Amino acid sequence: MSSKVAQLLEKKRDTANTAPELAALAASFRLAMFDVLHSRGTGHWGGASSAAEIVTALYFNRLKVDPKNPRWEDRDRFILSKGHASINLYTILAHRGFFSVDELPKFRVRGSILQGHPNMKLTPGVDISTGALGHGLSVGAGMALAAKLAGKTYKTYVLSGEGCLDEGSTWEALLFAAKYKVKGLVYLIDYNKVQLDGTSQDILPLEPLADKFKAFGWNLAPQFYNGHDTAEVLKSFEWIDSNDVWPKVVVYNTIKAKGVSFMEGKNAWHGAPIDDDSYAKGRPELAADLEKKEAAL
Repeated sequence: MSSKVAQLLEKKRDTANTAPELAALAASFRLAMFDVLHSRGTGHWGGASSAAEIVTALYFNRLKVDPKNPRWEDRDRFILSKGHASINLYTILAHRGFFSVDELPKFRVRGSILQGHPNMKLTPGVDISTGALGHGLSVGAGMALAAKLAGKTYKTYVLSGEGCLDEGSTWEALLFAAKYKVKGLVYLIDYNKVQLDGTSQDILPLEPLADKFKAFGWNLAPQFYNGHDTAEVLKSFEWIDSNDVWPKVVVYNTIKAKGVSFMEGKNAWHGAPIDDDSYAKGRPELAADLEKKEAAL
């Protein structure tokens, strides 16, 4: 890890990170994910990489959390509905201080706290076990309602990809949350347009996605934000704070396998192991991007 990124990680968390700082952190985490997935020969690179900036911004700018007290009652909740992208969450939780970064090389090792899908009983900082696509929003709606019943003000953020949006349970949850105007529920969409077996357009077209969210009674952000531009991600957070109409949904345009040119936008890299040749070709691109982001600090 470079000294600049190390300094950012040591920064007191009572001061939110800026857009350039978040960009450098996300680039560092993306590189760390790539290293772990290659060394382990397993995991889902494509969707983990596409969400790097979004989840980094959540944990280093947005969420009220306490790594020393992961079950703090008043913390904000985060649900990675697309649980196969677990290496993204694990990498960020580790660098946020929920557990040692020394655990990361044990990803998917039998008996490790870092299994293939997030497990709330094993991993500090994981609010709910996920993996079955489509369950995240239903659980999130329940968490947000629990806050209301308990008189709490914490927010619940749910991150989904298109796989979750292919599931009927997601649309049931959308209807439910709109009916009860669930306060504090924020649905974030990592819209990278590629799935395991091909493009989302070929598998199950979602467009016009904006019209669907509006028709289901959700407060949709005024634009689809660039999920790889941390300034735009922060702008989306400003929109969340700008009104009190619930529930809210934010869509981010992203790129599957972002950061490695020959992998980007290809469904083959949804969950394929990163072989030695691909690693040797891809890692320098990620390292160069990190160097560029650090130079902008």
